[in-house]
Amino acid sequence: MKAPDCFVDGIATALPPLAINQAAGSAFLKQNYTGRLKPGSLKLMERVFAHPSVQSRRFAFEDPRALVDEDPDRRAERFARWALRLSAEAGRAALKKAGLAPRDIDGLVVNTCTGYLCPGISTYLVEELDLNRSVRAYDLVGSGCGGAVPNLQLAGALARERPGGAVLSVSVEVCSCTFQMGDDASLIVSNALFGDGAAAAVVRARPGGFAMVSSASRYAPEYREDIRFVHRNGQLHNQLSARLPGLAAETAGALVEELLTANGLRRRDIGRWAIHPGGENVIKAVQEKLGLADEDMRCTREVLAGLGNMSSATVWFILEELRRDGLKPGELVVMLAFGAGLSAHAYLLKNVSGSGLDS
Repeated sequence: MKAPDCFVDGIATALPPLAINQAAGSAFLKQNYTGRLKPGSLKLMERVFAHPSVQSRRFAFEDPRALVDEDPDRRAERFARWALRLSAEAGRAALKKAGLAPRDIDGLVVNTCTGYLCPGISTYLVEELDLNRSVRAYDLVGSGCGGAVPNLQLAGALARERPGGAVLSVSVEVCSCTFQMGDDASLIVSNALFGDGAAAAVVRARPGGFAMVSSASRYAPEYREDIRFVHRNGQLHNQLSARLPGLAAETAGALVEELLTANGLRRRDIGRWAIHPGGENVIKAVQEKLGLADEDMRCTREVLAGLGNMSSATVWFILEELRRDGLKPGELVVMLAFGAGLSAHAYLLKNVSGSGLDS
């Protein structure tokens, strides 16, 4: 295992203010879609909303009624407004936690999969956060729920180019901007699972937070149709297959084995796991494949229960929950996420907070 030369610190999260519990969400959809859905679809909706794995979620809108037959132009405007608001809130908090001023940042990486802006969100953040106008700014798209780790990989590469600088890594998702309702089971499950949120962190050569030891990625394009967005009715339509839990577990298992082997480690050497939740069936499949205990998945399940699946931002929430839960100095953590493609990405991190390295 090589000595790390880059660190991620100042992890911060941001949520929209509106919280809706699953019972209220189910009642709202039933009220507005009973005449539009088949009886079997309504029963499926009741069942998935009643599942205890998700209790409540946050949403980036003021009035849920705006979702029903939302005009595509209004939706695009809502994405732009909330994506900037949430990413800026998370970014400011990350800078404050890391003890940095906006002009200390010389790199910015933003990822999202739930909307599209050109120029990208990064350019708006340069203005909103008052970053240096010569900042190296990048927008990543297409990685779906796994996007936070490729973001971190690029942020690390940028930080290594300028050891005295700092890079702001931002993951922001407004999943409610992909809302559609119909008899497709993918839509019904998605509408019971996904929420909105953002997260940010600072990457730099100065020790603090987590040492970025090593990363790995794995792609299985033969499973592309099992998890992806497609465009229907001029909007994003989430496509999820019933065999996704097994495919995600298979791909993630091979990825983790590759990452650990490359660093001369075994699974028992890993103290904590920050694993993107997907949904409860995905959690169970990945947990079984990796041979993990319920305690290893506790923070993953807690974040899913309280906030739902916020796509790429979720794994940051879980990593921060692990930190609050208490980590031992030097403890190894695997940050694991997977999404569209099918793709899976993992980062091996080492906790250096409280170890003397972060002073």
